[in-house]
Amino acid sequence: MDTDKHRLEKQKSGLRSKIRAALKEISPAARAAASQRLCAKLKEQSFFQSAATVLFFAPLPNEIDLWPLLEESLSNKTVALPCFDSDNQSYKSRRVKNLRVEIISGQFGIRESAASCVEMPPDDFDLVLVPGIAFDLHGNRLGRGKGFYDRLLQKVRGLKVGIAFDEQIVEKIPVEPHDAKVDFILTPSRCVTAGG
Repeated sequence: MDTDKHRLEKQKSGLRSKIRAALKEISPAARAAASQRLCAKLKEQSFFQSAATVLFFAPLPNEIDLWPLLEESLSNKTVALPCFDSDNQSYKSRRVKNLRVEIISGQFGIRESAASCVEMPPDDFDLVLVPGIAFDLHGNRLGRGKGFYDRLLQKVRGLKVGIAFDEQIVEKIPVEPHDAKVDFILTPSRCVTAGG
């Protein structure tokens, strides 16, 4: 069994390196344009339009930037961001209402809502937008390897949508039992029902 786990970890690690290399090739201008296209595409989706509560994420430098859409959504949706709880080594979600005063730089240098913001249970969200290193069309997600997001996603009852550049879609992701799946994958060029 240990050899299987070791083999899976090696496959995942190799895939992470390959995708990270591909993402480095995307120029800042192309990244910005792709982010704008994805935000526009996300706004068109019925699952986004009907969602009253949305868990966004603050992008790392090589991820799709949903921040403009988060800002726009503050006026008509309940919006939250994941916040890292270092005591429990897990993510919590806190509502954000004002980006100018409620955003701090969190544990990994990622923007998150301040401790003064109201915490929201994971099952309160109609829609959770999910970052990842890579996704396959079966809804499998390759994260950064620590399992933080998987643990958060396992408590979510709402719709989970993987957000990615087209370069992050792969044929098959090696999975383990604890790996959380997404219901849809959205890229700048398409929206795919996982497993469909």
